[in-house]
Amino acid sequence: MSTITIYDFDKSASANDWRIVDDVVMGGRSNGRFSIDSDGHGIFEGKISLENNGGFSSVRYQFEKVAVTENSAVLITLKGDGKDYQFRIKDKSSTSYSYITTFKTSGEWQTIEIKLSDLYPSFRGRKLDLPNFESDFFEEIVFLIGNKREENFKLVLDKIELK
Repeated sequence: MSTITIYDFDKSASANDWRIVDDVVMGGRSNGRFSIDSDGHGIFEGKISLENNGGFSSVRYQFEKVAVTENSAVLITLKGDGKDYQFRIKDKSSTSYSYITTFKTSGEWQTIEIKLSDLYPSFRGRKLDLPNFESDFFEEIVFLIGNKREENFKLVLDKIELK
């Protein structure tokens, strides 16, 4: 199995490669942060608030296009907090909608495998009447939490690969 590394967190990784987008863009009060810890892991953490119709926080990473095939899958090595998170990609960062899926975290280190063809198109929480992901490339990944409840969250990222 040949893999391509999309992002490998280590002590030299830069938190500035990643951008937080919270519900404050629409008046909400959630607060997400992204940092690199002393072990060289990416830490996406914060607090979700439902005030002012809020309820989500996300962290995004844009990169040069990565070519994919119909059988491609993303492998994410992470440690969650037992909560559900969304994984999203965009074939073009300028596209308004994303291709998404939800994954569960166990509270332990795990490797999540997400087949790209299983990702469905969604815009602002609504599934679109379009086919699942079928592009030849993608150039943005997003982790989002929005479980319709006020909660603290913490997602620790180690490596993101494409196989």
